[in-house]
Amino acid sequence: MGDDIADSRFSQDDFHRFAQALRDETLLLKEWLRDGLLASDPPRAGFELEAWLLDREWRPAPVNAAFLERLNDAYAVPELAQFNIELNGPPEWLSERPFTAMHRALESLWGRCQVTAEQLQVRPLLIGILPTAREEDFTLASMSQLPRYRALNEQVLQLRNRQPLKLDIRGAYDSISLEHADVMLEAAATSLQLHLQLPPALAGRYYNAATLLSAATVGLAANSPYLFGSALWQETRIPLFEQAVAVGGGPGGRSVGPFRRVSFGSGYGRDNLYGLFVENRQHYPVLLPVCREDGPERLAHLKLHNGTIWRWNRPLVDFDENGRCHLRLEHRVMSAGPSLVDTVANAAFFQGAVHALARRERPMETEIPFPVAERNFYSAARHGLAAEITWLDGRQLKLRDLILESLLPKARQGLESLGLAAVEYQDYLDVIEARVQTGRTGAAWQLGWTARHGHDMQGLVADYWRHQVHDRPVHEWSL
Repeated sequence: MGDDIADSRFSQDDFHRFAQALRDETLLLKEWLRDGLLASDPPRAGFELEAWLLDREWRPAPVNAAFLERLNDAYAVPELAQFNIELNGPPEWLSERPFTAMHRALESLWGRCQVTAEQLQVRPLLIGILPTAREEDFTLASMSQLPRYRALNEQVLQLRNRQPLKLDIRGAYDSISLEHADVMLEAAATSLQLHLQLPPALAGRYYNAATLLSAATVGLAANSPYLFGSALWQETRIPLFEQAVAVGGGPGGRSVGPFRRVSFGSGYGRDNLYGLFVENRQHYPVLLPVCREDGPERLAHLKLHNGTIWRWNRPLVDFDENGRCHLRLEHRVMSAGPSLVDTVANAAFFQGAVHALARRERPMETEIPFPVAERNFYSAARHGLAAEITWLDGRQLKLRDLILESLLPKARQGLESLGLAAVEYQDYLDVIEARVQTGRTGAAWQLGWTARHGHDMQGLVADYWRHQVHDRPVHEWSL
């Protein structure tokens, strides 16, 4: 969905033409995969990191157009709401110093963001859900001025027969239930999205490894306990996003069953993941039938349609700087923040662990049924590191123990197998280990802060920001 579009309303002829082009391009992708025409390079990784812009009262500041114009950086782009931005990093080969390069790129871009924000008398912040945000902040008046967002909202509402979106989240202590007239609640959830280019022959193994790993990554990166003043899940961003764009497959775009627009998916992937692109075409109504004049070899319609389906682990197809088509995995489960060093540590853990699990001699997906992986994921989103996880041989254990005993060693093994020197990743994995040992995730820190200081959301955000600007990992933050 990154490319902009010109229209927000479409005719039946638009839908028909788009559906035909999508069918042709899906079949063309099948031919390319069969004939071995997709790139099969050494692993390369990238990221997207979403952020908030805050005013001096620590509330959303809808100024991203002025901010981005002044920043003038191609790696920074608007998000759905005028108080959100997205930061991107150049893809890095997973050899030599990829995490050092990622950290330096983030520090440089984030530093320029801070200077630009100060000039506009606002502050940038990395956090999953902003505790000071209110429901009234999320209206069409705060939508970024890009046609694709208006079109997305219009088509979602059309599929829902203009029925409002319903939010119903039950937490351990609080709950929230409301109706909202548009898709803007999606803007309350900001994340770190990690990308990994996949060798087609092993794409299914990597996709399934990321699926199994999602419980660990969502739990250790949890940073969204509050929504509109209510303490809900450790990572409330998960149910919030799923319900904020609640359109599924089937008649009327129902948001039930395995083919919801935002979901954990319908099952494990196979082989080169072609089946997931077929599933996209067959089970998900087209939202944005923007017909392109490019030839089918650019896969423009397939890419646009795929961009409107938000599995927590999403297969992507794209083209590199040399025009070669490749497969990519987008791991979407991690929250934004709490610090830049935490962000890079999250990336190092994921990239190492997914490589180790994907290349395990016996595929883990043959030992852990998909419904178990799905249950693990939602348990971790709800309970964080304290979640009960079912793992190999049906063993049940706390998520923190699974990470410390098994997945952290696997992450080290995976990074070592990529040829990385320990000096490149050890400090970052040490951050993960200390975070898990102390139990001090971003969510835990926020909940601990309010337990000590009371339900002062502005004070919470102010203290969170003061810690973040020093770029210390969250396990070292004081209360």
